[in-house]
Amino acid sequence: MIGFPGLRSVAHRSLLFLSLAALLALAACGREDSPDLVNGKTLFIGEGTCGSCHTLARAGTKGTQGPNLDEAFEQARLDGMTDATVEGVVHRQIGYPRRGSIMPADLVTGDDAHDVAAYVGEVAGKPGEDTGELADVGVKAGGNATAKNGVLEIDADETGALAFTASTATAPAGPLEVVMKNPSPIEHDIAIEGDGKGPTVGTGGTSQFKTTLKPGKYTFLCTVPGHADGGMKGELTVK
Repeated sequence: MIGFPGLRSVAHRSLLFLSLAALLALAACGREDSPDLVNGKTLFIGEGTCGSCHTLARAGTKGTQGPNLDEAFEQARLDGMTDATVEGVVHRQIGYPRRGSIMPADLVTGDDAHDVAAYVGEVAGKPGEDTGELADVGVKAGGNATAKNGVLEIDADETGALAFTASTATAPAGPLEVVMKNPSPIEHDIAIEGDGKGPTVGTGGTSQFKTTLKPGKYTFLCTVPGHADGGMKGELTVK
């Protein structure tokens, strides 16, 4: 999660960013080859888990624990901040989060850190959608999970992306045990909206609960703040 100390308004953010621009733009220059934006976006929404805490529209993430990166940089761009300067600011924050931030230092390092910073520098605060190879990052064909012997298993995506391994599921009416194994690097749970919820678990944990369902359509989701909005939900058909 990228932290920005003392930023209580867009105007305040803009002034702070511009005052740091001359120094922080240099942070984006520590690599001779061009950054890999595809890798940067992949890490941002997946293994880097940045998107679980930050909203960034072009990446399709809606995290709420950290600053909204579009809001943080929109006004700054209007005031003259360039992509390279945004990249420098982000790279600095990755290496040196603000004191008291829940984001650990060096969440990504080396070229990966430069790639993440370059991707955010390329898209934060800009309207529109990613194109080309960037548009394909994070797009997955939704699978279907089917209950077997009264147990419906829908696991969390192992990369850390805000997704389950299935976007749809089917189960017979009656008693049902819902199980989610969590191989991802961040905490998740599983719930059926209005009909039960498992505990929030970390890497290697299992979230599960029992319920009884009538025929109909239901929403299964992760209730960790921001995760369902980021894409961690699907439709369960009971018949």
